[in-house]
Amino acid sequence: MFVKICGITSEEDALLAVAMGADAVGFIFAPSKRQVAPTLVRDIVRRLPPEILTVGVFRDEAPQRVVDIVHTAGLRAAQLHGHETPDVSRWVRARVRFVVQGFTAGDRNLDRADDYGADAILIDSATPGTGELFDWSLAEGAPAGRRVVMAGGLTPDNVADAIERIGPWGVDVATGVEVEGGEAGRKDARKVRAFIANAKAAAPDDYESAFEAPYDWMEDEG
Repeated sequence: MFVKICGITSEEDALLAVAMGADAVGFIFAPSKRQVAPTLVRDIVRRLPPEILTVGVFRDEAPQRVVDIVHTAGLRAAQLHGHETPDVSRWVRARVRFVVQGFTAGDRNLDRADDYGADAILIDSATPGTGELFDWSLAEGAPAGRRVVMAGGLTPDNVADAIERIGPWGVDVATGVEVEGGEAGRKDARKVRAFIANAKAAAPDDYESAFEAPYDWMEDEG
């Protein structure tokens, strides 16, 4: 099961996520209480193992700026989490090696998700970044046989149920593994560990054979 820990704001939390078994970490460049600067992210990314998928999260950002930030910060992927058109998503994908296109649950564009040319589809609540849980049945409109990543309201306690119900390729969490009442974005080590362990344990037996890995980063850098 592909697990992404998003809303990373410090090197400490990035290394924590990796140590606990995360496959990807996300850095938010869109307006948010977890928003980070490209220069900070660049310093963090340099300390992470090459096999970790590092993702920049953007919302309705100018396509050229998305590409510039991804390359400047040394990231490996872009997540487009706004109202991007298929043309914008494909333009970015031509310049960034891995693209995740975000949709809100129940979005009428979900049935034409293939038009975006993204490597993975992320389904979130109607108010991304709030940690609000949505009706999981609304995620069932995603195209079959695609890399679908679930987000929105996931926690260590419900992630296994979400995986069993929807059968996604991956899961994404930010708020659900943060320190309650702490600094925005700060991760709780116990929650991160439990979330990743529960998600991995809930993966179906044939999970690995159903999809290929996102990308062989080591081969690209060799």
